[in-house]
Amino acid sequence: METPLPQAQKPPPFQTALLAGALAGTTVDLSLFPLDTLKTRLQSSAGFFASGGFRGIYRGVGSAVVGSAPGAAFFFCTYESSKKFFQSSSWISSQQKNGQVLSHMMSASLGEIAACAVRVPTEVVKQRAQAGQHGGSSLSSLTAILSQRSKIGLFGVWRELYRGWGITVMREVPFTVLQFPLWEALKAWGRERRVRTGRGLFGDAYIPPSTLSKGDKIIGPRNEVSAAESALYGSLSGAVAAGVTTPLDVLKTRIMLSTQRESMFTMIKTIYQAHGGSFRPFFAGIGPRVMWISIGGAIFLGSYQWAVNTLEGKVNNKRL
Repeated sequence: METPLPQAQKPPPFQTALLAGALAGTTVDLSLFPLDTLKTRLQSSAGFFASGGFRGIYRGVGSAVVGSAPGAAFFFCTYESSKKFFQSSSWISSQQKNGQVLSHMMSASLGEIAACAVRVPTEVVKQRAQAGQHGGSSLSSLTAILSQRSKIGLFGVWRELYRGWGITVMREVPFTVLQFPLWEALKAWGRERRVRTGRGLFGDAYIPPSTLSKGDKIIGPRNEVSAAESALYGSLSGAVAAGVTTPLDVLKTRIMLSTQRESMFTMIKTIYQAHGGSFRPFFAGIGPRVMWISIGGAIFLGSYQWAVNTLEGKVNNKRL
């Protein structure tokens, strides 16, 4: 008798996505902040050691603490809500597997645009502190931006806080369009394997509905991957997406650290000409970035899955 294939998992409720996203964002940003600092300094036009080298690797952590939870919460609330909306669309449903991929790509894109409303000002302040500007303090960096109000006005301050908005969106959207469909595809494979073999990748058991008696109660997802499995898939998908989008990350960092406002195309030309027509500078910091996001993908999507499973009462997959 052929084993039935698992159905697509329903997105978690809004409140679950909100809390799980906030927890995941704070956990990953605080855990990997030193690596993020090193990557920023490698990409700085001033040079690695001039920007601080290995000293003060927690400079700018204050802005990360403030921005992590709301940024990640914005992302996952938008992502899961959009995914639910697209999956209910008759056109998406008619596309079968391609429709699922398209749904994940569009949902991830919308999620990133929403998250950038919080992430960009946080990144501007954080990266200036990481690069040693304004004394290397998040508060000093923010104060320096706000103090320009008398010269450039309120709108000018707003533009300064959102400097690099365009390139950040251009970096984050391709990144998530690669990472999240791959993560979802690996999870779908994990769920299918769970049904087929009776166990998850790390040995957690799957209990088919046909084996349940009346009155049996299940705690745990009969057909959802564990936090450890989600972490593995998040690490793999994050590493792939990070390597491909490194040039966009370099441009974003240079634009945010520049003392004057410069367009993306001007910055590309400046970097290209300053290094004798070499494309190598566009991949500066690729090692720390891939390592950081690979580990970060594991922590971020692993902790998110753990929080969702826990909040949804899906902790242990066993019969009571």
